[in-house]
Amino acid sequence: MWVFPPSAPAYAARAPLPSPWKGATRNVVLFVLTAVSVFYLGFSEFQSVGGGLRLLIGLFSILLAHEMGHYLMCRYYRVDATLPFFIPSPWIPLGLTVWMPLSFVGTFGALIRIRDRFPDRKSLFDVGVAGPLAGFVVCLPVLVLGILEAPVVPDVPREFGRSIGEPLLFQWLVPLLKGNIPDGATLTLGPLGQAAWFGLLVTALNLMPVGQLDGGHVVYALFRERAVVVSRIAWWSCIAMIALIGPTWILWAVLLRAIGMRHPPTLDDDAPLGRARVAVALVALVIFVLSFLPNPFLFTWSDLFTSR
Repeated sequence: MWVFPPSAPAYAARAPLPSPWKGATRNVVLFVLTAVSVFYLGFSEFQSVGGGLRLLIGLFSILLAHEMGHYLMCRYYRVDATLPFFIPSPWIPLGLTVWMPLSFVGTFGALIRIRDRFPDRKSLFDVGVAGPLAGFVVCLPVLVLGILEAPVVPDVPREFGRSIGEPLLFQWLVPLLKGNIPDGATLTLGPLGQAAWFGLLVTALNLMPVGQLDGGHVVYALFRERAVVVSRIAWWSCIAMIALIGPTWILWAVLLRAIGMRHPPTLDDDAPLGRARVAVALVALVIFVLSFLPNPFLFTWSDLFTSR
């Protein structure tokens, strides 16, 4: 994900770019805090240094690929942008341990900040789509390794374990790599599997065609001012999902509304996009469908009102 500042300067980004390390202290601090957060959570959950390291390496490889896809494309088009800001999960000290209540992988992802207007729709499209494509390419081998290392164990009641939704790509790969899972059994994801699952979730959320999400950038590059119609349809779809799926979509709807429906224009919205980029947009749509999780945490309205 990446965002414009509230009032980005309206000039063509052709001047020499500043050093990426200028003012990057916060980026480095957040990177270290997030790495510690992810490693500690993996170490605690899997009871081993190896578990913490595999979660850290798997997750950071995906997130770094995503954000550096945006960043390097910005450098290519000479658009001023920050290095990635990683977002650690909040820590709550509990005696000799810490509790990270809001994220089961120790992070909420990462973003970069764009300081310039984009010269044209081509640069906007390329920067917007580069992150999800790069992240997905790295996520695929992590997912394959995660499925291969995941043991098949007897199923347990939900109150004794954590059940998560399965994206379409996961549903396709499991039978290919593990065979059919028998009734009464389930696949228990290890650190690489959890890293890949979170990577797919981040990819799907960022590709939603709303405002300044990656999907919003792609849609604006395709449809210009008409992109706001697509954003509104996507937001109202979230409202419908609240009723059809469960309360998790309240959070997504609020976040999308906070991001906003409209996208700022480029300096030259009339420059043609070209057929090749339309084809890449279709690839991004396929990735969105493969990564999408209607109910990531299998939490429904009945769960909310049913006591256990």
